Amino acid sequence: MKKYLLVLLPLIFFITSTTGSATTQDSIKTEQTESQPLSDSVIDAVALPSASDSPGLLDKTANQVVPVKPAYEFNLLTILRGMFGLLVIIAIAFAFSTNRKAVSWRVVVTGLVIQVVLAAGILYVPVIRLVFEFVGKIFVKILDFTKTGSEFLFGEFLDMDKYGMIFAFQILPTIIFFSALTSVLFYYGIIQKIVYGLAWVMTRIMKLSGAESLSVAGNIFLGQTESPLMIKEYLPKMNRSEMLLVMTGGMATLAGGVLAAYIGFLGGSDPVQRLIFAKHLLAASVMAAPGAIIISKVLVPQTEDVGKEVEISRDKVGSNVLDAVSNGTSQGLRLAVNVAAMLLVFLAFIALFNFVMMKVGAWTNLNEIIAEKTNGQFDELSLQFVLGYIFSPVMWLIGVPGEDIMLMGRLLGEKIIMTEFVGYISLAELKSIGALSNKSIIMATYMLCGFANFASIGIQIGGIGSLAPNQRVLLSKFGMRALLAGTLASLLSATIVGTILS
Repeated sequence: MKKYLLVLLPLIFFITSTTGSATTQDSIKTEQTESQPLSDSVIDAVALPSASDSPGLLDKTANQVVPVKPAYEFNLLTILRGMFGLLVIIAIAFAFSTNRKAVSWRVVVTGLVIQVVLAAGILYVPVIRLVFEFVGKIFVKILDFTKTGSEFLFGEFLDMDKYGMIFAFQILPTIIFFSALTSVLFYYGIIQKIVYGLAWVMTRIMKLSGAESLSVAGNIFLGQTESPLMIKEYLPKMNRSEMLLVMTGGMATLAGGVLAAYIGFLGGSDPVQRLIFAKHLLAASVMAAPGAIIISKVLVPQTEDVGKEVEISRDKVGSNVLDAVSNGTSQGLRLAVNVAAMLLVFLAFIALFNFVMMKVGAWTNLNEIIAEKTNGQFDELSLQFVLGYIFSPVMWLIGVPGEDIMLMGRLLGEKIIMTEFVGYISLAELKSIGALSNKSIIMATYMLCGFANFASIGIQIGGIGSLAPNQRVLLSKFGMRALLAGTLASLLSATIVGTILS
């Protein structure tokens, strides 16, 4: 392990030291306006406007300008803290490993190097950045296509200037259309070819079996129950290590439909912001793939011989293109309704818990103490405060700026206990009022990536278990371990990006 660390640590130092000055005035494309909370003058710098660049951000809900925290500057201590965070994340996985002696540190270091290269490339290497921006523009354009159909159904209710953001009208239709589009691309074999290429690379570089490589690669584009369909004939014969990676890949990555939805409410109606968040959300899902492999193979190392063949099933894609559109639309509708119902219930429960906690805080004078100790970030005892307090040490560990660790801890807690949808909604709210620093917003985008929450354990047991009934016991046993792995994988990505941004 030591010799691998000697290779990895200088690599991170080299990238951070040589890219720190890469964002100059050459990156400026257009002038910033008040209606652009994410400045287009920093598209290449991957940052929000600093206080020195503009007087503030426009809070569209209150129709007023709110202050923006300054951009986070280079700090060697922050870089060292981020690197320490990486080691601790790996150490946590190692502590829960089922066979510590069998851990392949070559796989760990290879995966970390891939993540570092991806992060540095997305942030600073023009060619790689342009590739992700190109794909991001495709997602942004898809949102425009969705708007055409939504306008026919909902008319003037899509006018954000008049009615503001209405989640059911602006976001949920995106999930339905993208599901149908994905089904069409799957029917014509386009997704399979992309997934096959990624799986072929992972099989050889990361020493994975063909089946688990396909599953991890497929999770970059598909959901945690759709991706296993491509390898359903392999699922009944998978060993423990392979099965955990299938589950972890689903927990750590985002499906295309919800990714497009997150672009919608993080970027709003501003095309510049949409492009920035499209690029980073896509990058987060791609970076999560090697992260999932790292953590999974530390938790349950591969000790058996595995097959390297890569064959993709074409089942359930439709008998023709219209059938594929119909199937995709039906699946998207079910997902959209499920998301809407889930958010309704979770947000209602949050309000219920907060009401009780607020009363308790008022009786015990905790509300005044909390408001004073958190400098107004929290004004009363609430679920958000409790989550922020619990997870704030983790946020410090991964390199979050000190003034933001409570708010970032809240976001992580909301993702795990509720869903990443709730986390991204909270992130969008905090972004709109300038409550988080530039660096924290970008790190949160990566940290919240993935379906690592308690509800996903049941979804995977039901979804994957229906394809391989003989694996249900193992799926149940690995549920909490997969949740831990998916969370750690997302934290790896956030830590790496945050370290390089410093």
